[in-house]
Amino acid sequence: MKIVRYQDESEIKWGVIEEDLVREMEGSPFHPIRLCPKSKKLEEVKLLAPCLPSKIVALGLNYRDHAEEVKLPIPKTPLLFLKPSTSVIGPGDGIVHPKMSKRVDYEAELAVVIGKEAKAVPEGKANEYILGYTCLNDVTARDLQPKDGQWTLSKSFDTFAPIGPWIVTDIDPSQLDISTYLNGERRQHSNTKHLIFGPHQLVSFISYVMTLLPGDVIATGTPSGIGRMKVGDRVDVVIQGIGTLANTVISED
Repeated sequence: MKIVRYQDESEIKWGVIEEDLVREMEGSPFHPIRLCPKSKKLEEVKLLAPCLPSKIVALGLNYRDHAEEVKLPIPKTPLLFLKPSTSVIGPGDGIVHPKMSKRVDYEAELAVVIGKEAKAVPEGKANEYILGYTCLNDVTARDLQPKDGQWTLSKSFDTFAPIGPWIVTDIDPSQLDISTYLNGERRQHSNTKHLIFGPHQLVSFISYVMTLLPGDVIATGTPSGIGRMKVGDRVDVVIQGIGTLANTVISED
């Protein structure tokens, strides 16, 4: 099932993709899903970020090749940081290049969407708390990252967390190809089998640190190949079995 959040004229709704149609949902996907008879052509609506997380819990250095790329040691436990809810945008929205930064990078990531409140969840039960998976671009002001000893500044600008285009509920996240294309040229390519800490491990570990709420997102980390985006560039995050999250970089002006 592909769950979407979309704008239909002046209304924001939840729905499910059925071929080239969006079928409307009663309520939200964080309750038992009930579909309405109403539907619209996908081209007639605007897709929004498929969830509105209270927080994005993100992972640093969760692919071995990326840790080697940035010359940092492999973490022995998950390396966590947070991105704020205000950084979220949807498919097709513009990533604003802030004047404060001279280098803004793409980072393709598999994102886990939490389906129900999760606290102190054993790893063996983590799947019960996952609604599904989507694409995320962990946009980073790379030149600001080393300046303050932690990553909040470089990761938290408005528009620095594109998410979408939908949440896929029936997918095995353990072996998915993941890529970034910059203006049509592939710049990142790996597979989620190379994650150091997998989605179920992460849901469990994080839930012992903080309560995860319905709609919260875990960004599982990026592979090697990170690079710079400039104003006017189009960046596509492509994950096997999910689809393509496309955004364009725009000026702060």
